[in-house]
Parts: sequence; structure tokens; C-alpha cells
Amino acid sequence: MKWARGFGAVRRAGVECTGSFGAALARHLATVDIDVFEVNQPDKANRRRRGKNDAIDAESAARSVLNGQASALAKGGQGPVEMVRMFKVAKTSALKSRTQAINQLKAVLVSADPMLRDELRDLRTAKLVQRCIAWTPTTPTDSATAARYTLRLLACRIDRLSQEIADLNAQIAAVLADHNPAMLNTYGVGPDTAATLLIAAGDNPERLRSEASFAALCGVSPVEASSGRTQRHRLNRGGDRQANSALRSIVLVRLRWDQRTRDYIDRRVREGKTKREAVRCLKRYIARELYRIITAPDPQATSAHRAA
Repeated sequence: MKWARGFGAVRRAGVECTGSFGAALARHLATVDIDVFEVNQPDKANRRRRGKNDAIDAESAARSVLNGQASALAKGGQGPVEMVRMFKVAKTSALKSRTQAINQLKAVLVSADPMLRDELRDLRTAKLVQRCIAWTPTTPTDSATAARYTLRLLACRIDRLSQEIADLNAQIAAVLADHNPAMLNTYGVGPDTAATLLIAAGDNPERLRSEASFAALCGVSPVEASSGRTQRHRLNRGGDRQANSALRSIVLVRLRWDQRTRDYIDRRVREGKTKREAVRCLKRYIARELYRIITAPDPQATSAHRAA
């Protein structure tokens, strides 16, 4: 973590890692009315020539703020979006742990006693977990009882993680409903996708200068790849990939249920675009729609759009 204060009429500071190690410093600077800018790591070529120490890194951070290279304001980290981000972190780890426990349970079942395996073979995962939980706890004395003991232990872990995930889902939905209900009322947007996009924008979405900057943040802005007389654009592989995935989920929902979206894709395909290119265009338009809701939520306008 490095930081440096810029000088001028407006008090500015550049801070590295404002979302992790520099978060506390960025919040402190914001409380004393200093504009905090996110600073990237120093240029590698310059670092090889000059070496690395705290003074050199601080100077590089200050120069990047003063010359305008560091132009992105740091995210705010003390509002409802930060609450959602922490809930999402816990939920993601719980989902991974539950998947791991389910895989382990089924792996133990594969090598278990044939009679036990036949008893549980045709049960789906939810019923399998409940059946194992219902067993009476016993002390393992051989491989067969050890298998039952392990299966029950893993099933209890899966059930506990499922309850934890359900609680986190409820917490996320409650914060979103209070902070930005218009997002949840947008067609194709659920709590998970809404949370991901709000986290990408941060607690201070006004730092995004335009809907184009939000599209670039989500990795759906077209990148020019022209040469000579050939004018073309390529896929943007930058930006927040989780936000990009959230936009794709919204597109898939609308393609499945929204006739207007299917008509749009068909029209762009008739114009000569591939389906993948048409989906990219659609993600860009959805980013524009959601940018307006994130920066200036209007539940009535969103409801009217959904009903149209």
C-alpha cells in the first residue's frame, strides 16, 4: 500500500489498494475532505530502471494524480453496498464449501458398504442429506459404521451451510430492497446480479462520469481495432468480470422470457452480426439502462419500463 498527497487548489491523494490494504487510509482521507484516487502499481519498466522503495512509489503515486493518469475516484466503503459486498464474500465461500461437502459425501458413498449404498442410491441430493441427518449418532467401530458416521457428519455440514446461505440471501435482499429497490424491479435482474453490479459501482456511483464509463467498468464497451480503411471493434476483455457475468445472466433471462429481446437479437443477426456480437451489443444497452438506475434510482420509471 502506497499513497501520496497531491498539491493544488483541490486537495487530492493517490492511494494503492483502496479496496483492501488501503481501505482504512482511503476512508480517513475522505473524512477530511481529500479526494482519493485509485493509483495503479508503478510502471514496471520504470521500476526496473530506478529500483523500488517507499519514496519512489509515493512519488510515482503523486505524479500519477497530478498529471491526470490516476483519474478514477476510489470507491466509498461505508455504505449499504459495502454491507452487500461483505455478505457476498461470505456467501461465495459458503457456496464453495457446500459444493465441496456434497462432492465428498457422494465420494464416500461410492466406496461405502453395498447395502448402505443401495439404500441411498436413488435419492436426490436434498433427500440424501436429510436421510443421513436423520440417522441416530453412533460410535464408529468398523468401516461400515465409520462410513455412516462420516456421511452423517458431512450431511449436517451441508445442511448448516445451506441455512447460512439462505440467511445471507435474505440479508442481501433486505439491503437491496431498502437501498435501491428499482434494481430489483428491473426485468431480468435478481438479488445476485443486482448486488454484483452495485458492488462494481460502489457506494459512490457518482464517481462514474458517464454510462460509457460504467460500460467500460463492466467490460462491455467496444474496443476499437481498426486498421487503415477497415473499421471494426473487438471484444473488451478488461473490466470487472463478475459484473460482466452478471450482465450476461440478465441477457440470458431476457432471451428466455422477453419477446422484445429475442426480436432485437434476430434483427441484428439479419443485419449481418453473429449471435455473439448481437449479445455483446445487448449487454452494452443493458449497462446503459442499469447505469441510470444505479446513479439515480426511480422506482416508478423502472416499473413503467418493465410494464411497457
